[in-house]
Amino acid sequence: SQAVRAGNLLFTAGQTGLRPDGKFVGGSVTQQAEQVMDNLEAVLTAAGCSFADVVKATCFLTDMNDFAEFNAVYGSRFGEEPPARTTVAVAALPVGAKVEVELVALLK
Repeated sequence: SQAVRAGNLLFTAGQTGLRPDGKFVGGSVTQQAEQVMDNLEAVLTAAGCSFADVVKATCFLTDMNDFAEFNAVYGSRFGEEPPARTTVAVAALPVGAKVEVELVALLK
């Protein structure tokens, strides 16, 4: 499932840099993060909400040295009151991804 609704909450699946055609965007953390956020935006939109409704984000990076590059993309998608966030380093992600993000959003 791309997302599951539980009461008034939407839990998204973790998204990597896979494009809708199933091909991996690869490249830099910035390129992958842009695709991740595009994927999440599509999931949120399909559920009738947006980044403004996100209350929690969990972010996974394979290299914490990429945090600033990732954070620039992440920050551009949220307003002045971003959601609570946890960012952790992991040994590896599917398909060689450098970044994966999952969200929890409040449905209205």
